[in-house]
Amino acid sequence: MIELGIVVLILALMSVLTVPLLGRVGDAELKSAGRKIAGTVKYLYNEAALQGLTHRMTFDLDGTTIATQRQELNGEWTALPGRYGRAALPGSVRIKNVEVFGKGSFSSGAVSMDIYPVGWLEEAVLHLEDGLGKMTVRFSPLTGTAEFYDDHREFR
Repeated sequence: MIELGIVVLILALMSVLTVPLLGRVGDAELKSAGRKIAGTVKYLYNEAALQGLTHRMTFDLDGTTIATQRQELNGEWTALPGRYGRAALPGSVRIKNVEVFGKGSFSSGAVSMDIYPVGWLEEAVLHLEDGLGKMTVRFSPLTGTAEFYDDHREFR
């Protein structure tokens, strides 16, 4: 009888520890999309500095995709291949709007953010959403890093 009580106590403790984690399962796609975009921007930031070429990230707000490009020495833009090329956002995640400071705020069409080889990118704020939540991603122009916020936030 004591053994049964210990088993029930252990099961109760395990459920207390795991049930709060289940509440965060729904925003996994949203956070994954934010991390993917932030990682791609940081990659472009580093590549621009290493190659001495301007890079660009384009957000297709209607098609919920992102694409990357590099400006060659002759001025032509070429798409980057592979992992950091064109990608679709996961599941039901979509970009609600993008604000690129100096260009404006966009909620449809395609908008680009340029990353320059001098160690600077256009400051931008992305608002992501899915059926379960919202996220704001803000890019720092001097470091290429991203700040994440668990809701819709406006800056400036």
